[in-house]
Amino acid sequence: MTLDRHWIEDHIPHQGRMCLLDEVLNWSSVRVQCRSSTHRALSNPLRAKDRLAAVCGIEYAAQAMAVHGALIASRIGASARNVPVAGYLASLRNVVLYAERLDDVEADLIATVELVRGDDRTVLYDFSVSAGKRTLLAGRATIVFNSLPRTAE
Repeated sequence: MTLDRHWIEDHIPHQGRMCLLDEVLNWSSVRVQCRSSTHRALSNPLRAKDRLAAVCGIEYAAQAMAVHGALIASRIGASARNVPVAGYLASLRNVVLYAERLDDVEADLIATVELVRGDDRTVLYDFSVSAGKRTLLAGRATIVFNSLPRTAE
């Protein structure tokens, strides 16, 4: 199975230009790495005043978190009845920006997320976005899920 942009768009809520990731490089039950070249695109929807601020890297990481959740759900064969409808970025901690901008970075971005802990309601991830050997930003994020309502059986 190829985990390219088409697969990503089919498995996360972000579509079209708002889907920022190009492919999944590797993944496990606790980690995923995704590659992107969209930070250089003039049509990037997060650009402001012809620039893409480094803080926008948080969205790249958040999409990698969504990809990780979709991969885990597909691995365990989760049905639509018991998969959270949507995840919301509830908090960010210890975010450090090592760059001002992303649009001037020549190399592709690598969004890496690692699951610290989680359950059906919330997950905690450490994340980083890098290019080559340079870390551009890093931090920790909490995602809260909006679960499907339970039906009477």
